[in-house]
Amino acid sequence: MDTGFMPGTSVVPCTKVEISVSCRNLTDNDLFSKSDPLCVLKITDPKTRRIFEVGRTETIKDCLNPDFVKKFMMDYFFEERQMLRFEIYDIDSQSHRLEDHDFLGWMECSLGELVSAPNSRFERRLQGRTAGYGTIIVRTEEVSSCKDEVIIHMKGLHLDKKDFFGKSDPFLMFYRVNEDRSFTLVHKTEVVKNTLNPTWRSFCVPVRQLCNGDHERSIKIECYDWDSDGGHDFIGETTTNLRELSQAAARYEVINPKKKAKKKSYKNSGELEIIRCTIQPQYSFLDFIKGGLQMNFTVAIDFTASNGNPSQSSSLHYINPYQPNQYASAIQAVGEIIQDYDSDKLFPVLGFGARIDNSGAASHEFAVNFNPSNPYCQGVGGILQAYHAALPRVQLYGPTNFSPVINHVARFAQASQDGSNYFVLLILTDGIITDMHQTIDAIIQASTLPMSIIIVGVGNAEFDAMDELDADDHMLRSPMSGRYAERDIVQFVPFRDFIGGRYGGDISTSKIFLAKEVLAEIPDQVVLHMKKRGIKPKPPQQQQAPPPYQQQQMGGTGGIIPSAPGMVMPGAQAPPYPAA
Repeated sequence: MDTGFMPGTSVVPCTKVEISVSCRNLTDNDLFSKSDPLCVLKITDPKTRRIFEVGRTETIKDCLNPDFVKKFMMDYFFEERQMLRFEIYDIDSQSHRLEDHDFLGWMECSLGELVSAPNSRFERRLQGRTAGYGTIIVRTEEVSSCKDEVIIHMKGLHLDKKDFFGKSDPFLMFYRVNEDRSFTLVHKTEVVKNTLNPTWRSFCVPVRQLCNGDHERSIKIECYDWDSDGGHDFIGETTTNLRELSQAAARYEVINPKKKAKKKSYKNSGELEIIRCTIQPQYSFLDFIKGGLQMNFTVAIDFTASNGNPSQSSSLHYINPYQPNQYASAIQAVGEIIQDYDSDKLFPVLGFGARIDNSGAASHEFAVNFNPSNPYCQGVGGILQAYHAALPRVQLYGPTNFSPVINHVARFAQASQDGSNYFVLLILTDGIITDMHQTIDAIIQASTLPMSIIIVGVGNAEFDAMDELDADDHMLRSPMSGRYAERDIVQFVPFRDFIGGRYGGDISTSKIFLAKEVLAEIPDQVVLHMKKRGIKPKPPQQQQAPPPYQQQQMGGTGGIIPSAPGMVMPGAQAPPYPAA
């Protein structure tokens, strides 16, 4: 029996959020009564830029401070900037056409802004043709019937011998029993070779996936003897539920119905014993965001000579007045998503591979705004402004070294391991890494920290070596020390893959799909790091509003960092930004 299901894999549905809307001090458009408000939610299609209606609330009669009962349900994707538009109307008739009713105001924001708002409450003034349209209050809540996960550790006893020249190579398959009595495979263990008394590795699976949150729902466990040709031999099965599994030292007979029907003396084909079954809370990325987690975004830009002379149109750094180059497009694509999760919108921007200040050697860790003590730029616009201003001031040189900027961000991640901050480094490059071994070691060290790395390849160079860093199929290993990465924290994509073809050749559309590709793994990387460190999200009610941006002296150089919560651990001294 070959299901094609890989051991330890599971499919987790996208996160759904519930959106609740209230308004205060709406405009009164009715002459003899108050307005009868209704809220319409619309979303912008990122590909076509068309605006679609998601749904409408009920109409509340004679009310300028409505709390709408009807909720909006939406799928939430971290890797996309989902732009929403809330429109408020005063309903004057039974017509379904919005243009037949009085428009009271509108508000636009991203879904990322809503879910990352302190205490899940987002308030903003409504806009319209004139002032005084009142305010809108939007609350979000993740929808999940059950957030628990279960850790199961099992062993087999006296299983049937299936191999002629050996014993058996047993593995288990776990099925959720659906309401219609059908079965859905949810987990497959690894194969334990040549034994009738196997002990499988413990595994973790969401309770909602195993039994849809119902501890009494049946779970079927099948045991097979693995064969290399895929024709696995059925050993037997048993049925249980999560309540029984969680009982200490539970033991089940493995029954083969065909053998039982043929032999009156048949007892069983072995037994399964529970070594451990523990149910524990499962936290999502949104749980950490709502608990105050700050996503810190750093950009590192390749200024090596292989990019070409920026004054020439053939250069990857050429500033085209009609459309952004690939560097600027990648910054916009990723930055516009990340900025919604950073309260102060201040981003350090580093450069590497260029000569600055007429120095003889190339710098691989300089501030693109040429302020080494304060390399922060305000928002995505500030990043692009600093990038454009730097081009005529640097001499493109080389080589292409990644490890300095990785270690640079890692020092800040090292100083903030209390679960309040997570760091994302975006590296934009056109060429082959020249310090590959040092880069691998830097990534392996960073894999233990609250940090992820996105690498976007710009231009038409060969980026084959980058796939070694993006270890989707195996953990990254250091050729010098033999050490393995703790988790996969690197995502690499070449920008050219998003230009033309199924993306239509439009640069704005390419940016949308680029962001989706490179950011899709970030939520899982955040959750995995927190889980490995035993960090739980803070309850939303314990959050405090982030303090204003302040100048805080950094040890050694008089540098400045924003005083975002948890940027520097109490009693710790932040590492200085290296001088140019």
